[in-house]
Amino acid sequence: MKNILNEEEELGLKRIAKKLRINVLKMTTMAGSGHPGGSLSSADIVTFLFFKKMRIDPSNPKWNERDRFILSKGHSAPILYAALAEIGFFPVDWLWNLRRFQYPLQGHPDMNTTPGVEISTGSLGQGLSVANGLALALKLQNINSKIYVLLGDGESQEGQVWEAAMTSSHKKLDNICAIVDYNGLQIDGWIKDIKSLEPLKDKWQAFGWHVFEIDGHNFFDISNALNEADLIKGKPSVIIAHTIKGKGVSFMENKARYHGIALTPKELELALKELDEN
Repeated sequence: MKNILNEEEELGLKRIAKKLRINVLKMTTMAGSGHPGGSLSSADIVTFLFFKKMRIDPSNPKWNERDRFILSKGHSAPILYAALAEIGFFPVDWLWNLRRFQYPLQGHPDMNTTPGVEISTGSLGQGLSVANGLALALKLQNINSKIYVLLGDGESQEGQVWEAAMTSSHKKLDNICAIVDYNGLQIDGWIKDIKSLEPLKDKWQAFGWHVFEIDGHNFFDISNALNEADLIKGKPSVIIAHTIKGKGVSFMENKARYHGIALTPKELELALKELDEN
């Protein structure tokens, strides 16, 4: 598969991803709560989807021909909000009122209050089921749009994920591409110690999916996998993206502590300095 991403585009995407990471940390620290770790691990994937891959129009959020993004791991809402604001679905100033009562950006995505949010998510394991319904509806309407579903690895311990995975392949929903943010950590510790997912690639294949396995922080890997997924017909695709929780801030990386705890103002200062220097 020809690599359609060039080095200049990669640098641009890296700059955007850094900005999104900075805004995730700022907004969660200002809120005093939120989920920064998983937001940072998925920042590069979300950046590529919103700023390179997906057909979307912030001026027309309900455009019928748009691609759809479902954040199944809804607690990572800060990275979705950072991307939606940066691309123009709503003002960046909205980020600084994260989780405040009667403001649009809540702890989990709400399709009724936030422009650009396709589906309200938060209860883990349900995003892929919703994607199945959307994918069937799009096919019935002969709309050639793609649905991207970002799953958590801890979330993949949920039975509903696998029930939905069976349905996707049974219905030959090749307009779905799932991406697993495989950072290896959940709120209580390492996935491998709590309930291992391995062999994860074999499991998805056994459920009838075409599987890619990549470095989830390498934009060329992300680009190649997503473009190759477009060529797969008659079955859904899943990208197992190996990532690092808290990616980009050394003292946050691979720490379960930062799954659901915001940085202190002092920690934020250190983190922003590190991100600025890299």
